[in-house]
Amino acid sequence: MDTGTDVNVPPGSVPGRDVRGRIHSWDLSTGVDGPGTRFVLFVSGCPLRCLYCANPDTWHMRDGKDTTVDEVMAEIDKYRAFLTTAGGGVTVTGGEALLQPAFTGALLRRCKEAGLHTALDTSGFLGARASDALLADTDLVLLDIKSFDVDTYRKLTGGELAPTLSFATRLDRLGKRMWIRYVLVPGWTDDPEAVDGLARFVAGLGSVERVDVLPFHKLGAGKYEALGLPFPLRDTRSPDPALVERVREQFRAHGLTAC
Repeated sequence: MDTGTDVNVPPGSVPGRDVRGRIHSWDLSTGVDGPGTRFVLFVSGCPLRCLYCANPDTWHMRDGKDTTVDEVMAEIDKYRAFLTTAGGGVTVTGGEALLQPAFTGALLRRCKEAGLHTALDTSGFLGARASDALLADTDLVLLDIKSFDVDTYRKLTGGELAPTLSFATRLDRLGKRMWIRYVLVPGWTDDPEAVDGLARFVAGLGSVERVDVLPFHKLGAGKYEALGLPFPLRDTRSPDPALVERVREQFRAHGLTAC
């Protein structure tokens, strides 16, 4: 499992400017990665190996492009006026953004200084690496909770559920706005009891604004083939609309907004 090594500030540099990191790519999106139109930065490296992962090309930090916060900000600045007008901002995702907390934290700080809305997309597995300062510069956390069943979570991701739940509790204690993301995979994350358990847990977090139930898809299958890797859920079907609505209704039954 790739736990990675954070990239530190070079000696003599200005903190938050020359911090180096490794990134995979960036993109512009609307309505998916936070409010408005977003500049979405994909950092490289992830400690989990989710069976449904659509981006296996982001797993290893070593495969990413070495860059600095200044270089990323120069790219973001090209779109800053548009992002602001469109009610958007910047979302840092991955991979796992908290595998490189110094780089992610410095970038979020620079975005806040530029007056941009900031969002952090994370599994929460490495939530302990997020400093209070990093979270203070984060307007919204998109928290991916893969399953509420401990055994299923372990089989599905290769990691443990407890760190994510602990991180969610910490975010709530800090009053940090959250959108919960839940990937619905038939035969894996559709168990009614597990969904209900997660809904009860999330309903107890006062700073959760919504739950996004995301239907499993196979759009990343081609990446596995290109990398010479088997796609673990090749034979798993996407959930039908009735199943998606059933799960959303389970969250709504606990007073949550589910999309």
